[in-house]
Amino acid sequence: MSETKRVIVTGATGVIGRRLFLALVMKGYEVVIFSRNPQKAREQLPGAAEYVRWAPTTTGAWAASINGAYGVIHLAGAPIAEGILGQRWVPSIKANIYDSRIIGTRGIVEAMAAATTRPKVLLSASGVGYYGFRDSTPLDEQASAGSDFLAKVCVDWEREALRAQEFGVRVACMRTGLVLDPENGVLPQIMQPFKLRVGGPVLPGTQYYSWIHPDDLVGIYLLALEHEDASGPINAVAPSPQTNRSFSSTLGKVMGSPSWMPVPEFSLRVVLGEMADLVVYGQRVLPKKAQALGYQFRYPQLEPALRNLIG
Repeated sequence: MSETKRVIVTGATGVIGRRLFLALVMKGYEVVIFSRNPQKAREQLPGAAEYVRWAPTTTGAWAASINGAYGVIHLAGAPIAEGILGQRWVPSIKANIYDSRIIGTRGIVEAMAAATTRPKVLLSASGVGYYGFRDSTPLDEQASAGSDFLAKVCVDWEREALRAQEFGVRVACMRTGLVLDPENGVLPQIMQPFKLRVGGPVLPGTQYYSWIHPDDLVGIYLLALEHEDASGPINAVAPSPQTNRSFSSTLGKVMGSPSWMPVPEFSLRVVLGEMADLVVYGQRVLPKKAQALGYQFRYPQLEPALRNLIG
């Protein structure tokens, strides 16, 4: 960059945020971290320009830091599937998932509206859950929204973010798929049966998983931050979504583990309740807009991506 640009990041200590923070610093951005626990963020992610105490509310002293920033990358939200084997979607969990996103995004946008020098761009996290659970129909950014719980979360989340356009801010909603992080999120839960050599597809096995390597996810975020034409919904997924059966077979191959033990839906329902939808159903999402903007995937195919991460 020809000049230092200040970028604010919420959720920087999360799965995506940690990698994105390092990439921003490497590219010369002045990164300001908004965090519930600034001291913890400083210990985990040294090197930020500033650590600001933030909470997903519509008011706060943190709002002054928005003024004059080049951009805001808003990733914060309660985990949807962390500890997937131990946390059911009881009403209180669902309320926290919803409120942490809607209220937090609303506060960020209101701070932008009040700023005298508003940010140029807002990148707001979202998810492929926007599309609901579909069959094998390919879905690009023009596809309609679903009607289940996660679809409603994503629809309302994006609506709050897009309000920033009223104040001259370019907004991109990053609809992210299954992030292949072997230590955090959903992938470690999927890997566990394979470690025990009892892995296999989740029946029916024909449901699609739209996945992405963390390096490509960071790359698409950087593209959206810097490309003036990047706005509206952007599917942050690899161009080769896989059926659950194919995903399981490839994962077993990479891990050197059998992948023949099918998992029936009813057994997941007993343990997970409604959250079982995340693995029983799926959607076949394609990164049409990212590719149209010129993004070149480092890991367009699943097996090389998994081998890079866990092989």
